[in-house]
Amino acid sequence: MAPADLPADAASYIHHGTPAFRRTNLALFAAGLATFGLLYCVQPLMPEFSRDYGVSEAGAAMSLSLTTGVLAFAMLFAGGLSDAWGRKPVMVASLLSSAVLVLASAAMPSWGSLLVVRTLLGLTLSGLPAVAMTYLSEEMHVDSIGLGMGLYISGSAVGGMGGRLVTGVLTDFFDWRVGVAVVGVIGLACALAFWRALPPSRHFVRQPLSTRALAARFGGMFHDHGLPWLFIEGFLLLGAFVTVYNYLGYRLLAPPYNLSQAVVGLIFGIYLIGTFSSAWMGHLAGKLGRRKVLWTALALMLVGVLLTLAASLWLIMLGIVAITFGFFGGHSIVSSWVGRRAGAAKAQASSMYLFCYYMGSSVAGASGGLFYAAHGWNGVAAFVGALVLAGLAIALGLVRLQPLVNVPTPPTPMSKGAMG
Repeated sequence: MAPADLPADAASYIHHGTPAFRRTNLALFAAGLATFGLLYCVQPLMPEFSRDYGVSEAGAAMSLSLTTGVLAFAMLFAGGLSDAWGRKPVMVASLLSSAVLVLASAAMPSWGSLLVVRTLLGLTLSGLPAVAMTYLSEEMHVDSIGLGMGLYISGSAVGGMGGRLVTGVLTDFFDWRVGVAVVGVIGLACALAFWRALPPSRHFVRQPLSTRALAARFGGMFHDHGLPWLFIEGFLLLGAFVTVYNYLGYRLLAPPYNLSQAVVGLIFGIYLIGTFSSAWMGHLAGKLGRRKVLWTALALMLVGVLLTLAASLWLIMLGIVAITFGFFGGHSIVSSWVGRRAGAAKAQASSMYLFCYYMGSSVAGASGGLFYAAHGWNGVAAFVGALVLAGLAIALGLVRLQPLVNVPTPPTPMSKGAMG
């Protein structure tokens, strides 16, 4: 149906084929690119932080863990804040302030000051991922929201990979401060493009901020027998995945591999496999059932962890590919399952899932450094293997979860993941 042929009530929504649709997609792609680039740009730099600031591996990991930990908590409240202040103002403020903070982090003279800036970044970043999905669900026509969400997720995937790749490569030719500053400039340009391109909300209805009502909506989710286990699964999935990438650089920069920082940065290109595995495993789960497919993603991650124990660089890379493939596939299945079981509390269930998801990155990502310091890569592999085994046990337990009756599967925005 052409936009001009839509009924009057539907014509007020953003529909594909219109200038507003193109502007919205440009804006949300830029937002995803900026958000996840700014968040993860420090991950390949942890060996540089250890060298420059004299901190341990676990200490260096705090540059990411503090950000994701604060982000996890703040996302629980960002949606409510946008109910009172408006969707676009909160998202614009989130992107602009986050880009400025990343630019400032490139000039921080001490480790403590860098951690303060990265902590504040978790707070400011929370306004985008928590609100973008709500904006799309309110403003996009139902026939067009899938494409719009897909472009936002694509921007997230490219940003998550690009932020790591830019800092990793530029560090090799200049230093880490130049790499972080370039990511900050890119983030600022994306924020300004988002501000100019995103159409104002037309269907937003301002609501007073009520913590009591918010708490009541969250409480009902835990009456479901499956949702709490799915929240824990999200914690384990991202915790294992981020831990592997946090300490991979330490191993590959050291003998006997002695890879350059640029080559280690390029390894993050493996992330692109996630754009395939999330869609493929999600489709497979739709055909065969989530209960029958989820455990295979965890089993693949476990095989990948075992492969990283080999001395051969090629086997290590194969293991990283397996871990990445399994993670994105598992996240796709679990997040869409949360949307199905949440019923009327989809927004609250999505927020709680993302809270647990990012807390996994924060807690496990930092804890893995203690294992690396004590036992090297074997310690990291043992820690990650334990997380994946726990996730596999939950996945096998969920096989017996009683399915819901007469509940249509929603086209949840999380089905391809909030990128890790």
